[in-house]
Amino acid sequence: MAYEFKLPDLGEGLTEGEVSRWLVEEGQEIAEDAPLVEIATDKTTVEIPSPAGGKVTRILVSEGDVVPVGTVLVVIGGDGAEPREDVSPAPAPDQKAASDKLSQGEKVRATPLIRKVAAELGVDLAAVTGSGPQGRITEDDVRAAAGGASVAPTTEGEHVKLRGVRRQMFEHLTRAHEIPAVTWVEECDFSSVELKLLVPLVLQAVAEALPEFPELNARVESGELVLLDRYDLGVAMQTEQGLVVPVVHGADKLSLEEIDAEVKRLAGAANAGTLKPEELRGGTFTVTSAGKAAGLFVTPLINHPEVAILGIHRIAERAVVRDGEVVARPTGNVSVTFDHRVIDGKRAADFGLAVIDRLQS
Repeated sequence: MAYEFKLPDLGEGLTEGEVSRWLVEEGQEIAEDAPLVEIATDKTTVEIPSPAGGKVTRILVSEGDVVPVGTVLVVIGGDGAEPREDVSPAPAPDQKAASDKLSQGEKVRATPLIRKVAAELGVDLAAVTGSGPQGRITEDDVRAAAGGASVAPTTEGEHVKLRGVRRQMFEHLTRAHEIPAVTWVEECDFSSVELKLLVPLVLQAVAEALPEFPELNARVESGELVLLDRYDLGVAMQTEQGLVVPVVHGADKLSLEEIDAEVKRLAGAANAGTLKPEELRGGTFTVTSAGKAAGLFVTPLINHPEVAILGIHRIAERAVVRDGEVVARPTGNVSVTFDHRVIDGKRAADFGLAVIDRLQS
């Protein structure tokens, strides 16, 4: 008996994934639950074990390809001619339709960004012939199919394919730029803050302030603002693979020591590339602090579908006036970038000041 393994639903509304790396080759024997393939989503990279033991008969999706949930990735066992048993979770109806098309040889090779452009232009990707590597559909292909002029590709310089976390960042941040965001900034005196505990202290201050500003602890879904009653705070972290945002779940219920331990654990997993999908899901609000690389001020991008992000920028000794005298104090900027469609500037400013008050007290 041969087994067809389909890309499973990895949760959090994900509808597709990139085959980042195969851990087996055709003709290789594999044991059940042995590492089979690495799948990159817009949240993380996940190692998926084999659902069955046997010979890897056929690998149907190449590394770097982005395919919808329900797509047959690999056939294990048999000789390719006998009946096959599906050992993957059943896909949703729309995913099943996409999978069926792929199984019939109509493989659509297009990134989520290209799919979005096609949807906006009313182009059926199944009817488009891709001119990119391995038949991948490019934006020029979509615009040409829509009757628009294509742009001649450049042949200058080295062309580096965006894959894995880099591709996810490209597509995720492209979406973030669609949000009409406004950034509020104010100085904060960090004299009362133990800087080695900066991030945990900021997370604690944010978790304490958010209940007073429920519209900031929210998501935009289908044109509605969904107010959330949980406080799962994302922490932007830079790794060698790129930017990731693991989540400290239930931050409002944790002590400072517990928040510190969880941030350190997540940072270690992020740098090792071993974050689990559930550790990157469900954030309600995000905090970003780049440490020494933070700069005097930058404008953080909102982590869609959240509606706001708080940034901590470079902290250094600055001359400030206290009680009529000029003194040196560790000072830095605190910013709140927010979706102005659903949040008023006054409310965002009041939230930022509430966080600053907690950090200065």
